[in-house]
Amino acid sequence: MLSSLSPFTNAISLNLVSSFSSARFTPSLFTRAQMSSESLPPLPEHRIVLGCGSVSVDFLATVASYPNPDDKIRSTSFKVQGGGNAGNALTCTARLGLNPRLISKVASDAQGKSILEELEADGVNTSFFIVSEEGNSPFTYVIVDNQTKTRTCIHTPGYPPLIPEELSQSSLLSAVNGANMVYFDGRLHETALVIAKEAASKNIPILVEAERKREGLDDLLSFASYAICSAKFPQAWTGAPSVPSALLSMLLRLPNLKFVIVTLGEDGCIMMERSVDGASDAEEMDVQSLLESLKERKDESKTIPTCISSLSVRACHQRRCYHLLLKWLHLAVGL
Repeated sequence: MLSSLSPFTNAISLNLVSSFSSARFTPSLFTRAQMSSESLPPLPEHRIVLGCGSVSVDFLATVASYPNPDDKIRSTSFKVQGGGNAGNALTCTARLGLNPRLISKVASDAQGKSILEELEADGVNTSFFIVSEEGNSPFTYVIVDNQTKTRTCIHTPGYPPLIPEELSQSSLLSAVNGANMVYFDGRLHETALVIAKEAASKNIPILVEAERKREGLDDLLSFASYAICSAKFPQAWTGAPSVPSALLSMLLRLPNLKFVIVTLGEDGCIMMERSVDGASDAEEMDVQSLLESLKERKDESKTIPTCISSLSVRACHQRRCYHLLLKWLHLAVGL
């Protein structure tokens, strides 16, 4: 099914649901999913993913309930493991059998060495990292609340920050060479923009993770072939009244975008895809009504994640219509 990584047609999506959603599980704590060799064809020879963004060491303390001001409480468990959106994403691609390269920055301290060692152990190429002799590597204190099933992150950025001049032209060209996709998590935006321009010049698909509005993110999104958003981002970025209308607005405002996905936690995710071969006589439907029609097709007896897709329609909002496909991945309760 992974016949091509440009642009990852018929790709497999793996969702890992965990209360420690901000952290990356180390091999000793994470049981890799095993797939039958009979169920999937071999991976393509060329499957390089280049990423640029945040890495971190996460200190995770689980508590029975979040403390009040000036409280002294005890944790019920404690773990130290790798984190950062780019670190997590590239670790995931490595575990899926792809060949990831990551551009980021750490300091030459114990935390920085731990970050590099863990990524390398998972098969992530860290040769393009910038390692500062001074300063500190990024780290995050994560308080996991068992009562509300939420986590609170207290992040300390790395210092000194990565600047574009630290990535030499030869390193940039070497990192981009042979890449089938480039991924950005929205951090390190000045360096990310330099990489995005080089990738775009070589027609390499670009995936941007849009967690929240950040400095420089708009510039990165203008290059994006694909965007994956947090639940609140589409409406916050577009000002649209609903999630479906916000997704449509993103497609209208970002002409390079082939599809946009919004993640909805236990409610799964919604993908809106630009339909390039939409028929002129395709049915016209309001985007909100289109999503409701997909929800009506949900099979409550299903115990596995289920993808429900629309036909190609002319989805409309505020008198503007677009040929698109809408897909809703529903996660079964209890998974």
